[in-house]
Amino acid sequence: MFTYVCLGTRDLPRACRFYDAVMAVLGQGRCDTSGEPDWQDWAGWGTYEDSGRRQVALWVCKPFDGAPATPGNGTMVALRAGSREQVDRFHATALAHGGSSEGAPGLRPQYNVDFYAAYVRDPDGNKLAVVCRS
Repeated sequence: MFTYVCLGTRDLPRACRFYDAVMAVLGQGRCDTSGEPDWQDWAGWGTYEDSGRRQVALWVCKPFDGAPATPGNGTMVALRAGSREQVDRFHATALAHGGSSEGAPGLRPQYNVDFYAAYVRDPDGNKLAVVCRS
């Protein structure tokens, strides 16, 4: 259903340091936009190929309207982890790179008996979940 998700940042280099670290835990590298115009204020992780015709990515950028980036109230992006250990590492890596905890790794039986997740906020306050269903 989704091709990409975009989150705002006030400080792109800081956001890149955070996302380079946490997305590496999930096996996701930086998208290559070299050779394309107008990408200097954007960074993405995941799949971006054929000028975006094939894309499943998480992007961060400064807002297009020039206003300060702010996190949405009730907005959250959930990322898939391959194991509970990845969830644990993602949470720890997020905290080590300027993120804050919104919920330590653990089972969330209120969602399902196998729903293992952690919740963090990136340095700009955007809320992320990382989830393993096993």
